[in-house]
Amino acid sequence: MAIKIDMPKLSDTMQEGVIAKWNVKEGDTVKSGDIIAEVETDKATMDVEVFDSGTILKIFAKEGESVPLGGLLTIIGKPGEDISQFTGGSAPTASTPAPAKAAAPEQASAPAKQEATFDPILGDLASSSTDARIKVSPLARKMAAEQGIDLGKVKGSGPEGRIVRKDVETAPAGGSAPSVTPAVQAPVFIPAPTGADEEVRITQMRKTIARRLAESKFTSPHFYETIDIDMKHAVAAREQLNAISDVKLSFNDLVVKACAVALRRHPKINSSWLGEVIRINGGVHVAVAVAVEDGLLTPVIRNADQKGLRQISLETKDLATRARDKKLQPEEWEGSTFTISNLGMYGIEEFTAIINPPNAAILAVGSIRDVPVVEKNQVVPGKRMKVTLSSDHRVVDGASAAEFLSTLRHLLENPSSMLL
Repeated sequence: MAIKIDMPKLSDTMQEGVIAKWNVKEGDTVKSGDIIAEVETDKATMDVEVFDSGTILKIFAKEGESVPLGGLLTIIGKPGEDISQFTGGSAPTASTPAPAKAAAPEQASAPAKQEATFDPILGDLASSSTDARIKVSPLARKMAAEQGIDLGKVKGSGPEGRIVRKDVETAPAGGSAPSVTPAVQAPVFIPAPTGADEEVRITQMRKTIARRLAESKFTSPHFYETIDIDMKHAVAAREQLNAISDVKLSFNDLVVKACAVALRRHPKINSSWLGEVIRINGGVHVAVAVAVEDGLLTPVIRNADQKGLRQISLETKDLATRARDKKLQPEEWEGSTFTISNLGMYGIEEFTAIINPPNAAILAVGSIRDVPVVEKNQVVPGKRMKVTLSSDHRVVDGASAAEFLSTLRHLLENPSSMLL
């Protein structure tokens, strides 16, 4: 029997996937274990594997198309097998193409029928014809008609070759360059060129980021607490460790370790709101926000409180690299209990971050600043760093958050205490 292959759930937050690439075509033979397609999810580009052998009878989604979870991708079976039960009709399979019908004489000479189709990207009606499809926005069509421009000679710069306003504005009358230039021409004011509008397809990652952070911001009652930390001892400790270590530690590695130790001491911060209950998580799994081309990923350092700085540094570098290359596996970005977002490397001194659900808190880390400080009644050079804890007030109270930040500050101001 023919077998349908549906869009699988490739991540915990995935609701739809985009076909990034087909590795097969209709009529190809596949066997169990073959990777037939690559699908862009909200976190990474994942492989779609088949578990049965057969022939690709029909492909239902084109590259670049979005398919919801459970949506039909393809059908495999025996050559010539009837797949009407899946298609709702007697559509031909890949091995039995439908014969082309010759047009009747009166039909052959009939003008192409104009149809209106809704464009899901631009959200307007686009006209098309059965013999020469012309995609054009309503405004561009109106402008072309008013200026006598032949749309058939205009090259579109919009999505899928759509003709948009700027294409009509830059096209000469008739759609081609005029053959004669007037000998005398009145002075014409030409405004300075401006940047053209651009519409970019929203990726699955960006859609999920928008949905989850909107839910977090407007569902979880956020409150914020900021503390200023003396980092001179942390700076000195990092220099000493990097002088003898084969792995170069970053300040973020020190923050991850300090947060992990502080979370073990303050389990209320290492908790999750689950609706009917609050779960105090047994493991300390720290997610580190990594900026990628399409948005943000949060790979997880598991049991970070039980790992040394060297191991934390190695794992963070590896996860960050594979996150940017979209090679993370679902288990590497799921299951965090706390998140760190560090913008210090960009010179950002202080900011607030939106909680990454189901975490109860997220720490926003600023840059290390060279500032004058007062020590023993004298003004001396100092190194300070501000961190801001965003907490879910359904789980965390103000005093609990303050106690966590106090412990975090002590650990970073006394780096050797992290090892105790």
